[in-house]
Amino acid sequence: MKLKKPLGALNIFCIAAGAMISSGLFVLPGLIFLRAGPSIILAYLLASLLMIPSALAQCELATAMPKAGGTYFFVARSLGPLPGTLFGFSNWFSLVFKSAFALVGMGAFAALLLPKGMSPEAHEHFVRLVGAGCCVFFVALNILSVKETGRFQVVSVFVLLAILVAYVGAGARHVDVHNFTPFVREGWSALLGATGMVFISYGGLTKVASVSEEVRRPGRDIPVGMLSAFIVVSLLYVLAAGVTVGVGGLDPAVSDVSLVSRTPLCDGAAKFMKAPGMILLAAAAMLAFITTANAGILAASRGPMAMSRDRLVPRFFASVNRRFQTPHLAILVTGAFMLGIVLFLRLDVLVKTASTLMLLLFVFVNISLVVMRASGIHSYRPRFRCPGYPWLQVAAIVLYGVMIAKMGELPLLIAAGFLLTGALWYVLYVRARVSGQSALVRVVERIVDRRLGTSGLESELKEILVERDNIVEDRFDKLIKECRILDIEGPATYEEFFDTVAYHTSEHLHTDADSLHSQLVEREKASTTAIAPGLAIPHVIIGGEGKFDILLARCRRGITFGESAPPVHIVFVLLGTRDERSFHLKSLMWIAQIAQNPQFRERWMNARDEGELRNIILLAARDRETP
Repeated sequence: MKLKKPLGALNIFCIAAGAMISSGLFVLPGLIFLRAGPSIILAYLLASLLMIPSALAQCELATAMPKAGGTYFFVARSLGPLPGTLFGFSNWFSLVFKSAFALVGMGAFAALLLPKGMSPEAHEHFVRLVGAGCCVFFVALNILSVKETGRFQVVSVFVLLAILVAYVGAGARHVDVHNFTPFVREGWSALLGATGMVFISYGGLTKVASVSEEVRRPGRDIPVGMLSAFIVVSLLYVLAAGVTVGVGGLDPAVSDVSLVSRTPLCDGAAKFMKAPGMILLAAAAMLAFITTANAGILAASRGPMAMSRDRLVPRFFASVNRRFQTPHLAILVTGAFMLGIVLFLRLDVLVKTASTLMLLLFVFVNISLVVMRASGIHSYRPRFRCPGYPWLQVAAIVLYGVMIAKMGELPLLIAAGFLLTGALWYVLYVRARVSGQSALVRVVERIVDRRLGTSGLESELKEILVERDNIVEDRFDKLIKECRILDIEGPATYEEFFDTVAYHTSEHLHTDADSLHSQLVEREKASTTAIAPGLAIPHVIIGGEGKFDILLARCRRGITFGESAPPVHIVFVLLGTRDERSFHLKSLMWIAQIAQNPQFRERWMNARDEGELRNIILLAARDRETP
């Protein structure tokens, strides 16, 4: 059963913004300030710049392959089932850990309402129980309806943005420039390390790719929603951090990490808005944790669903509830995993590990984009294309590698343990069940000039395009699926080419080959059918009733249609009876629409075989007859 598609650009904006604005803004600034001082502002700015390559890569891959699972799906289709297995689990774990951290944050802020004098043990139990209750609530919300989830996200995010804009606007009038000196207090090396700590705050942006299959118009809505959220939230991060430092919300005298405030924006608001401001920002923090946890469950549950479709995990993960049309079992398992973390696990090391895994994912997202572009697969047709290819991706891969190295020894060891566990799962469970193809095979094939077999991937991407573009098969498509395709080397004259055409079509049309050849030649002599450089559409009316046929041809070295005309490499031959004249004219119009695509000629000449030539026509953008 297919998923519903209730999400639009506004929902995408809110899912992305809600996933980004969380503990990275309401909790983390105190720790970053301890390490970098006032240059925390620059750390947030640098982190946003480092996110640009991955944000753009996610936009391209998501518009080309809008499928549940997002990052996992991209990696699996570009690099193969083993990397797909490893990073499917990595993506799932990192999203679950990040969302669980937000749930615990909700419990911590709720604990501010408790009376003083409560024992530390009782306080801890309260925090975890509140987080667990919120987890159960959001799991139920995600099972009932993605649409209701999207509506809740829209309202929550806009309230949150309004509070943050009010904080920045009011606080800007109380900024003391002396609080910014010395700006780079701990040196540039400390600033780079602080940037690495901030970077995970932007990781939520890529959660959008995980729900791309549920977007109405992914080619438009994903780039618009994702990139607008990125710009808005990046500005708010930098401005909010600047106001918090400027009003004295962060104490430069604190040198012990245990004494660092976990509520820096609340402290900043208290400086110029007193108790009401502190309460308002505490409410904003709670709302931020709510949107992060909600978006996290929504995105994380789609990872196991996509892996189940590929038989990398048991098939029940792919089950879609018949009543609510949501992946209820994947949501329940994700929620149970998150509930266990909230109730029983310490999250400090796990959050750092999740950051390391997320950085690894970003490395492979950029590698995936490079591989998909280099593969030359004709069914890879993103509606949004990442600028700066391939140098932007190469720079991102190198920079992310440097940041991974600075995450610390223990997170690296734990991340390596996860990867080894994933590799063991692949060997024991996955390898015997899958024989997936990847775009990497196609790249190798192009280098060594051998066909290693990527037709399955080509077909899968074709089906994704059909669903993405809402292509409804009409009579023209059915004719293209069954028509004869000539892929000839040439060169040839048009008389020689028409002789071949008559030989291949006369039997199907129940007509004489010599007579058909003569008609085609006479039609060409009367007026050339080479309507554009390199393109010809020979068409004649044949005897009988209810007959219509199409023949497609590619001639690499060209067919001569006239002494002064350039050689023709692309030919559409239309043969029909007089009663099919209306459909004949429609076919001419559709062919003209197809040929007008700027990339059509390049795709046609670079197609590997008849199957790819056929798919170029079937997947082309054109008007279609309604059933």
